[in-house]
Amino acid sequence: MVTMGLIDQAMEILKAYKLCNNCLGRQFALLGTGLSNEERGRSIKTILTLMGHEFFTKDKVRGESLLRTVAVNGFFAPALGILQSMGLELRIEGKCEICENIFSKKEEIARKIASEVGKYEFNNFLIGSKVPPRISEKEDALRATFGISTGEALKAEINREIGKMLTVITGKKAEFNRPDILVVLDLEDFSISIEVNPLYISGRYLKLKRGIPQTKWPCRQCRGKGCERCGGTGKMYQESVEEIIAKPVLEITGGEESKFHGAGREDIDARMLGSGRRFVLEIKNPKKRNIDLKELENIINTYSEGKVKVMDLSFSNKDEVRNIKAMSQISTKTYCALVELKDQVPLEKLELLKTKLTGEIIHQQTPKRVTHRRANLVRAKKVYRVDYKILDSNRLELIIEGQGGLYIKELISGDEGRTKPSVSSILNTEAKCLQLDVIKVNEKRSEHQA
Repeated sequence: MVTMGLIDQAMEILKAYKLCNNCLGRQFALLGTGLSNEERGRSIKTILTLMGHEFFTKDKVRGESLLRTVAVNGFFAPALGILQSMGLELRIEGKCEICENIFSKKEEIARKIASEVGKYEFNNFLIGSKVPPRISEKEDALRATFGISTGEALKAEINREIGKMLTVITGKKAEFNRPDILVVLDLEDFSISIEVNPLYISGRYLKLKRGIPQTKWPCRQCRGKGCERCGGTGKMYQESVEEIIAKPVLEITGGEESKFHGAGREDIDARMLGSGRRFVLEIKNPKKRNIDLKELENIINTYSEGKVKVMDLSFSNKDEVRNIKAMSQISTKTYCALVELKDQVPLEKLELLKTKLTGEIIHQQTPKRVTHRRANLVRAKKVYRVDYKILDSNRLELIIEGQGGLYIKELISGDEGRTKPSVSSILNTEAKCLQLDVIKVNEKRSEHQA
């Protein structure tokens, strides 16, 4: 219920400031559930106009003063009409001293935004705004002077009202958590900046050909600038799993660039088989979002020419990126390794691989082959299971299930003593990994499976 205390306060505010309906109503935004600030402001001015008209019949000076205040400082046509009907000539001039008549331009602004965001395909949006200091300082001063504790920030109302108008124009709804598009309106010059949030597509991939890195690998010599060594490409390898998957997606979505997030990675010369490895592809500034993922899957697999295969594509989000990064540290991988032994080893000695490696904690100093890009640390990783198959007198096929981050090649060779224990140390002969395949990636392994 509107109290006379509120009306008296509103009347004093209007005596000191020229305010539109929105800016007056916003001072009482916490009162009157279900009303817009414009409706609050108009209702307050209507009551003041009725009071002024009543006063006019009893005290002309008092009534005329109140009506003039509401008409001139409140830009309120009904109050002006009463004064004009009594033969008083007045004009409503100037602009709201707080918002500077921003709310009268909200449809124009929303249509300008609609034109800009129309260049993109989106399902939802969020409006943000930058309020010039002079405007926020005026409202702060008003509230300090009149002890306003029921107000709302101008920015909040601008964002809401422009958003409502944009919904009417585009048919799209506001989304506060993960909008496809963020629009920021600068209230100084009404310029618009648009931030298109990335499109995330998750799935699994198989790498069916050796010699392909998971992600783009800048040339070590020129660091991506292009040189004689890399043939001007700036890359160590001419293609990667990332590029093979991303190229068709960028073409279909109109995105500017991509970023590949994998649940760990296999060596360049290793294949990724089985049910594949989880990944999320992040597409920046996509113009198109609503794509047929089954069709996209077919396009990628055709484009890859048998090198890479994707499956189970689905729309994703940033949370899944964080999730697969975290899970890769605690997931388990199963490998199939072709191993060559320097000396022939008797069967009973081969059995030691099962008993001495299964359930063993392996201590690995950063392998020599990766010290240029990984910190030189000793990492403790667990081997859950080892099995073997004899291929000939000095070649084995090893099946190894281990904790994420376990270096399999070094588990086999020992890396000159940097990995302990190893296949080489247990068999007491030089062992070398000739070929390596990842045949299974588990998201997480329960300890009772060990």
